[in-house]
Amino acid sequence: MHKPSSLRWRLLWNLALLLVVLMLASGLSAYWNGREAADTAYDRTLLASARTIAAGLSQRDGSLSADVPYVALDTFAYDSAGRIYYQVNDIHQKLISGYENLPGPPPGTPRTDSYPALARFYNATYKGQNVRVVSLLKAVTEPNMNGMAEIRVAETDEARVSMARSLAADTLLRLGMLAIGALLLVWFAVSAALRPLERLRTAVEERQPDDLRPLPLVEVQHELWPLVRGLNHFTERLRVQFERQAQFIADAAHELRTPLAALKARLELGLRSNEPETWRTTLESSAQSTDRLTHLANQLLSLARVENGARAIAEGGAQLLDLSQLARELGMAMAPLAHKRGVALALEADEPVWLRGEPTLLNELLSNLVDNALAHTPPGGNVILRVTAPAVLEVEDDGPGIPLEERDRVFERFYRRNQQVAGSGLGLAIVGEICRAHLAQISLHDGEQAGLKVRVSFVAG
Repeated sequence: MHKPSSLRWRLLWNLALLLVVLMLASGLSAYWNGREAADTAYDRTLLASARTIAAGLSQRDGSLSADVPYVALDTFAYDSAGRIYYQVNDIHQKLISGYENLPGPPPGTPRTDSYPALARFYNATYKGQNVRVVSLLKAVTEPNMNGMAEIRVAETDEARVSMARSLAADTLLRLGMLAIGALLLVWFAVSAALRPLERLRTAVEERQPDDLRPLPLVEVQHELWPLVRGLNHFTERLRVQFERQAQFIADAAHELRTPLAALKARLELGLRSNEPETWRTTLESSAQSTDRLTHLANQLLSLARVENGARAIAEGGAQLLDLSQLARELGMAMAPLAHKRGVALALEADEPVWLRGEPTLLNELLSNLVDNALAHTPPGGNVILRVTAPAVLEVEDDGPGIPLEERDRVFERFYRRNQQVAGSGLGLAIVGEICRAHLAQISLHDGEQAGLKVRVSFVAG
């Protein structure tokens, strides 16, 4: 099983990735900004050198000559790590001084607006090196010569790249130190924020298994209140469930103790007698008690099945079922019992009624409702099992009915209105649990003629 990663490390990892991306973006931005700043600074020096060379142009014997002073190129000696190239062309673009084949400005290169000069700056490649070039036009107005001479001064870009890299490295260094500081700050902040969770974990682990008190809210941040409330809500439901189970066990023990004690007393009484007729009577009454105990045990097992079935429904195990078909099959199975008790059992289910449910639980619900109706209907009475759309089940009998003030209590476990009527008091309790598992509504009403009508409204499938 994959071990979940630490929340602290996950936050730090995500933040570190974000900071790395920001650092790379800032480093690239710093590099290009540094390159732009370097171009601005060194372009000024290039232009100054070109102007110095332009100042040395002169006419001799009808031709243009260039007197390039050393100071024109010496400016770079103190702040440039690259090489300097220059070229002077006359008004006919003929080389009169400098290096040959120094690249000219590409077509469409605009004149610079940063300086008051007829100059154009551009990047080129010369002798396999990247160079930055300035092309300066110098007007020549002599009696025998009139036009524009061109002076080109180029510098390799080592100094510019070095300056840009230096600025980028400095930016990355500062951002790296800031990132480390931010990660350390986040580490301590997250650790401080997680302390209430650690206290909460410790409080839960140190509790006894039967300690289901709510967790306190005063020691956690507001963001953790929903979690604590959820845990408290779950604990409360667990406490109620434990109490219900404990009460059920106590009630079941009580209900089993009485008939078992009576059965034992009858057997002991029969053993004291020497009359065969007394033995037979004892065995017959013991058999009846055993039947009631078996019925009670089956009812208890039915409650256990209801809990398992409810869990299956909650986990998506419900099936699409025809309630009319289930009622028809149950009616045929209960018909012999109804005939034995002298009660007419009728079924009203003309069309299929579909719903989603657990078939075993629905059969248990139908069986308990019909059995309860048959048990309280006098001989010659009627029990009607009715299924109508969209998904309504009704069981109506001609019995004595249930007073309004007692209709809520009949769904309690082991509650019996008439102690003379055989039963465990679990039938309607089981029905209520099955209805809750299917999100169905159950209600009790007066019958149309007399007796009781039980109506169960399901969610249609």
